[in-house]
Amino acid sequence: MTTTVRIPLRLEQALARYCVETRRSKSEVIIELLEQRFAATEPEKTAYQIACETGFIGSLTAANDLASNAKTGAREAIARKHGRA
Repeated sequence: MTTTVRIPLRLEQALARYCVETRRSKSEVIIELLEQRFAATEPEKTAYQIACETGFIGSLTAANDLASNAKTGAREAIARKHGRA
């Protein structure tokens, strides 16, 4: 696809110098810069999203739930202490 863009003279000169120094075409440089620009605008995943995807969030079932086990363990210990077990 062909696109025509008008750029200020100072940018044209800087682009031309850069292309000579790096031995690359203007098209290559412009495409690379556009790819970098639009890749940077993609939203990054939050820590919560990564944790969900890797299984850290929601990985415990009710039987393995630490809070539930602690509550049950405390009730059993109290019952044993008072001879109700």
